[in-house]
Amino acid sequence: MAGVQATEPALEPRVEMSKTSRMPAEGYDKKCIFCKIVNNEMGTELLHSDEEISCFRDIKPGAPHHYLVVPTKHVGNCKSLKRDHVPLVKQMVDIGKEILQKNNVTDLADVRFGFHWPPFCSVTHLHLHVLAPASEMSFMSRLFYRLNSYWFVTPC
Repeated sequence: MAGVQATEPALEPRVEMSKTSRMPAEGYDKKCIFCKIVNNEMGTELLHSDEEISCFRDIKPGAPHHYLVVPTKHVGNCKSLKRDHVPLVKQMVDIGKEILQKNNVTDLADVRFGFHWPPFCSVTHLHLHVLAPASEMSFMSRLFYRLNSYWFVTPC
């Protein structure tokens, strides 16, 4: 434009990240919906988020309280777990219990924790299902989240 002098060099647009967002980096799969969720790219409410673990509500709940606890960094499905992942899985269970307690679920005997075994998992990012109260699950949910079946396994 004539008569207008640029005072700053042209810069590419920059996206400001909130304090709770993480810059996509190592351990991020740009095609993974859960990686996008934990990086605040989807607008999903995170009930817990730290450097190791994130938690959010399941979009198709199988129980009144149905949460997904995921590693913040991309880890494949439960079939890819190794012995050195044991502390991570224990931490995932602990966060699941913490979220239940924050939501006034105190009867941990009426809870289901588990992973869908491939090919029965729809997202390949490791995710622990936390469902409560199990006694209020529908027949189909009880089947879909049946403990220690060949499609749904407990972490312990």
